[in-house]
Amino acid sequence: MSSQDVITVIEDVAEMKAYSNALRKEGKSIALVPTMGALHEGHLSLMREGRKRADILVVSIFVNPTQFGPSEDYNKYMRDREGDLEKMKNIGVDAVFMPGPDEIYPPGFQTYVQVEELEKPLCGALRPGHFRGVATVVLKLFNIVKADVALFGQKDYQQWKIIERMARDLNLDIEILGLPIVREETGLAMSSRNAYLSDQDTQRALSLSRALLEVKSQFANGTCKTESLVDSGKRVLERASVEDVDYLEIRDGETLQNKHEATGGDVAAVAARVGGARLIDNIIL
Repeated sequence: MSSQDVITVIEDVAEMKAYSNALRKEGKSIALVPTMGALHEGHLSLMREGRKRADILVVSIFVNPTQFGPSEDYNKYMRDREGDLEKMKNIGVDAVFMPGPDEIYPPGFQTYVQVEELEKPLCGALRPGHFRGVATVVLKLFNIVKADVALFGQKDYQQWKIIERMARDLNLDIEILGLPIVREETGLAMSSRNAYLSDQDTQRALSLSRALLEVKSQFANGTCKTESLVDSGKRVLERASVEDVDYLEIRDGETLQNKHEATGGDVAAVAARVGGARLIDNIIL
């Protein structure tokens, strides 16, 4: 389907279900790109691929309160409804599902999904309940939109693996696709939270991707001990005066378990606070 100026905007669950049910009766397939809005090129790349994967492309925009901790940035998270709709016009998005919190979590809501082992390390260890909120809202979106395929960015590597596992474990009839990280020309991973960064912070933030590239370079040169690899990355962060590092670790690419020796397919992941933003990045060895 070609690009279009008019995108169907749906705000309630019943209408979204009716829209999807009508399409499925016509034999049409649906691709879903779940987002929290504040769209950037990383999101748009997912939409372009989704456009190729199905007859109908649906984007959801929902800032999910259950994945934010009490001291996190839910209230100040960027919201730009009109700007987001404008960015989607040339992609060929057919419908945007933009529910309010009460549509997704009506009064008395008490059912949650947990992917127990995959959510324990990395961001899960530092953000209790975060991935429970992610898994729950994504399952709800799958059930509401009734998509055949859903697309996620690999920048949120742990999230992608959790959603893959959830779909497998619960026998969901949906294909989960993870697409490569989209980066600025400088190497900085694109993120909505980059908007929080000053020019000086942006320069410091570049050390996250550089630290990961150093880890990958050392691995390519024959270093396999994860402790040595991690130390090489941490030195890059230290030189850039990035002191508030949540983690820099190497984990099994599928199970996210700790590794003493790295092998191909493992993931090196980093999370750090720079200025007012908590940034994450990763690279596959």
